[in-house]
Amino acid sequence: MLKYRIDILEALKEKGYTSYKIRKDKLIGEAQLTKIRNGEIASKETLNTICKLLSCQPGDILEYIESDTE
Repeated sequence: MLKYRIDILEALKEKGYTSYKIRKDKLIGEAQLTKIRNGEIASKETLNTICKLLSCQPGDILEYIESDTE
């Protein structure tokens, strides 16, 4: 199961990207922001945008945790 390693919205905020700015500049859609807030993995396009904004690699923000139900 994939999970976020970091608080994505907090990391974006530290880089100057508030939720308001993200919506205003149409960087990430509201549905994807809601997924991130709920701990759900965002779309590939959104992950690309997050990595670009944070200047990081996907492995810096995501981790795989083995689940007993899989």
